[in-house]
Order: sequence, then structure tokens, then C-alpha cells
Amino acid sequence: MRVRFTIRGHVQGVGFRYFVQSQADSLGLSGWVKNGVDGSVLGMAEGSEDRMEALKRALEAAPPPSSVDTLDWVPSSGTESLPHPFEIKR
Repeated sequence: MRVRFTIRGHVQGVGFRYFVQSQADSLGLSGWVKNGVDGSVLGMAEGSEDRMEALKRALEAAPPPSSVDTLDWVPSSGTESLPHPFEIKR
């Protein structure tokens, strides 16, 4: 399963990308995360359906001081290989 996600809320300047990377790594997922120019956090992740659902639940329950207002979780297709281990893009 491959998903593109956009997270809006208080997610920049609070270590949220590192949180995403940590969660994805612990689940053995491939992919990346980066800050969006609009204050959001963007990413793409790939793994088994149960592990992807676990990532989604973790993102929705963001640790303080971050907070998630919306999580857009869109199934994606593609043939390009995603980074493994999960990486933070600048």
C-alpha cells in the first residue's frame, strides 16, 4: 500500500517530521516526509496495509506540542522506489 499524506495544524517547528520518521521507521515503512511551503507537512509512505493504518493512527494522535487539524490520506500509485529507511527531505 502506498499513500501520499498532507498534515495541517501546528506541525512545523515542533519536531513533527522527526516524529513521522520515527514512527515510520519503527513500522519498517519506506518513504519520505518534508515541510510544505504553506505550513503543512507532506509525505509519502509505503508498506503493508496494517502498518500503514498504524502510521495513520499515530499521525492523527500527534504528540504535544504539535497538533493535527487535518490529515489528508490519499492512496497513490507509482513505480518509483521510495527511500528505505524512511527519510526527511529538506
